[in-house]
Amino acid sequence: MVVSCQSKKEEVKVNWTQEQSSNFGKELAFEEDMNIRMYLDQRKSWKVEETGSGLRYYIYQKGNGPFAESGMTAKVRFKITLLTGETCYETKGEEVESFKIDKSDIETGVQEGIKKMRVGDKAKLIIPSHLGHGLAGDFDKIPPLTTIVVDLELISLKIKR
Repeated sequence: MVVSCQSKKEEVKVNWTQEQSSNFGKELAFEEDMNIRMYLDQRKSWKVEETGSGLRYYIYQKGNGPFAESGMTAKVRFKITLLTGETCYETKGEEVESFKIDKSDIETGVQEGIKKMRVGDKAKLIIPSHLGHGLAGDFDKIPPLTTIVVDLELISLKIKR
């Protein structure tokens, strides 16, 4: 004997236009920008600069080494937090991380920000989600559509060959 239960599935159609999608994206970007502005309003002593992409950065300790450039390998120390101050990731003690500038899967905002730095600099990078982990987050500690703050120290650079 064979028994089968089958229910009729209703097809749901959503009429979502390109304009609605664009407007939704603009609303999300506006809301995120307002959150960043409120965060920075509480840190008025920071001399923050903004790039055309929306990255904000503040170099709070000046180094005197060479500037970082595309193709170089950077050694850094970092701490990544949310706007709430919650720490997501960080290097510990004298630990350093290395990555090739513009040739790795490091966040676009970090790639852009590090090229504003020279060896010895310490900077705060305020990275909107579209330059960070975007719509998906990192599937671990950084939620979707989340601004991150990266405290970054550029330890050394290996010149490209």
